[in-house]
Amino acid sequence: MIKYVVERREKIVMIQLYTSPSCLSCRKVKKYFNKYGIKYVEKNILHTKLSRDDIFKMLANSENGFEDIISVRSKVFKENNLDINSMKIHELIDFIIANPTILKRPIIVTDYDLQVGYNDDDITLFLPPEIRDRECNFCLGDEDCDYTKAIHIE
Repeated sequence: MIKYVVERREKIVMIQLYTSPSCLSCRKVKKYFNKYGIKYVEKNILHTKLSRDDIFKMLANSENGFEDIISVRSKVFKENNLDINSMKIHELIDFIIANPTILKRPIIVTDYDLQVGYNDDDITLFLPPEIRDRECNFCLGDEDCDYTKAIHIE
């Protein structure tokens, strides 16, 4: 009889952070990640050209597709009088690559998650579980709070 041994490894989550230099929320995210030693790869959208894969990864993790990542208040959106609903997907992706300032910022992407902007509550999603459990200060006594229910602490 042959025995198979399966080695279990800790899953490494790669965080891709899309930023721009003048973005205050981008600086907040970087400060938060650095405070907790969370590793990330930063991609400055004004200095590094976005790829189609970058955008597809954002879309794959979004709930509302392009609406989640495109800033309709951006100057480039208004100047081009865009109607994203009438554009084909490849046209919109090409437009984003050529005009990255149309994106909301920061955009945080992993293989499974997407967060747009900085939010004190939502950013905890990227904390490793051992830190998240230690940092929980939402609970009173033995009652389960919404926070512990959301992250499944038992």
